[in-house]
Amino acid sequence: MAEKKTATKKVATEKAAPEKKATKTTAKAAVKATEAKAEKAPAKKATAKKAEKVLYINAESVGFRAGDVYQALAAAGKSLTVAEIAKAANISAEEVLLGIGWLFKEGKIVGENVADLRLA
Repeated sequence: MAEKKTATKKVATEKAAPEKKATKTTAKAAVKATEAKAEKAPAKKATAKKAEKVLYINAESVGFRAGDVYQALAAAGKSLTVAEIAKAANISAEEVLLGIGWLFKEGKIVGENVADLRLA
């Protein structure tokens, strides 16, 4: 009787082994498919990032933008518009407005409207 049990176990082991190989092959195929998708995905994300710029608003970044605005106005020596400041400082118009707000709060710039900003 002991012989029958041993034979039964060998058969069960031999049947299980091919299933494991198939599972590994399927897993490898799934990994390859995921890697192929991952290679294509960054190209799509890169174009989305170019279309939309994220603006981080915290005290440090706004302070840096204020410095950029101040330097642009100081270099020009005259009143500048938001678009002119953005071009001179190489930052976006939104970042210019953040910097202007910071400088207004500190009393560093004056102007009746956005088209007439100058150092105080």
